[in-house]
Amino acid sequence: MSILPRVTINLVVLNGEKYIRHYLDAILAQTYTKEFIEFNILDNGSTDKTKEIIRDLEFRISSLGFTKFNLIESKLNFGMWPGQEELLKHSDGKYVLAMAVDVILDKDFIKNAVETMEKDDKIGALQAKIYKYDVRDLEIEIWKLKIGGTVDTCGFQIFKSRRLINIGHGEKDRPEFNNTREVFGVEGACPFFRREALESCRISIPNSEIFDHDFFWYGDDFDLAWRMNLFGWKQVFDPSVVAWHDRQTTKALRKNWTDFIKIRRQIPLRKRQLEWLNIRFTIIKNDYIINILKDLPRILKREITMTVYLAIFEPAVLLKIPVFLRLLPRMLKKRKEIMKRAVVKSEDIRRWFE
Repeated sequence: MSILPRVTINLVVLNGEKYIRHYLDAILAQTYTKEFIEFNILDNGSTDKTKEIIRDLEFRISSLGFTKFNLIESKLNFGMWPGQEELLKHSDGKYVLAMAVDVILDKDFIKNAVETMEKDDKIGALQAKIYKYDVRDLEIEIWKLKIGGTVDTCGFQIFKSRRLINIGHGEKDRPEFNNTREVFGVEGACPFFRREALESCRISIPNSEIFDHDFFWYGDDFDLAWRMNLFGWKQVFDPSVVAWHDRQTTKALRKNWTDFIKIRRQIPLRKRQLEWLNIRFTIIKNDYIINILKDLPRILKREITMTVYLAIFEPAVLLKIPVFLRLLPRMLKKRKEIMKRAVVKSEDIRRWFE
């Protein structure tokens, strides 16, 4: 048997009882040789049956020949991305698949991802073609996951206003979503990373981190994607790498302001607050000043519009302004280090701003 690159699957989970069996079934069905897969799970202090279900399946996982299986139980909730960074300490793979529990992989996900990554050693991260699904449908015996349907994401797209969207989100699958291409960034449901690229994005402030621990949960993928661009790594969308995601918020497609308000009301306040904080911190840390100045009218228009909206409809979000001011000096220190190490010029980053 030829020696294949080792792949590490890292799952961070909190109260994933309704997903975990489906998630694990998809991992166990991978066609990539199990001998070259190691599997780490960090439980962030679940209070439901998540850990019991994992333990029930532990023998089956081990019997399939995974290089390593490791369940880490934490009483502390690290958050999603600091949790992923914690799992990196237990990871030896050339490639790292960072996962959320509400994602189901196609059986050829890892095989196809490795084949693409091996073609170009400058690819730092791979974006799968991710479709939507609803976990409730999996309880219907005749219902099965299939290629096609409604797209969840094909990666990040960013605009001159610094608005960020998931490419294809909420749209019906169509031919334009079947072309392999570079994207601004990979989304955080199941990004497939080159371990070397992850480590190269580590910064020393405050205590050596890849993912920003001040973010806790939301926007870490956006922040890392921007930094990967600055540090010279490609991020590629590959439609042959397929998964399904039961996104808990923004299930509908926004068509107008009424839809926007309705969708926003479905998002937990904590997430809206983190979105407001962390997207702005990402821009502060990673955006070239010259690019901000060139796009300032669009940026200001969006910021003013959003601030007025929040003041009227979601004033609780703006209660995070003191937190923003408190963390701002540390973000500026992080920016200084990032900009010092950036190897890609401002005009090359600017090509991503639609």
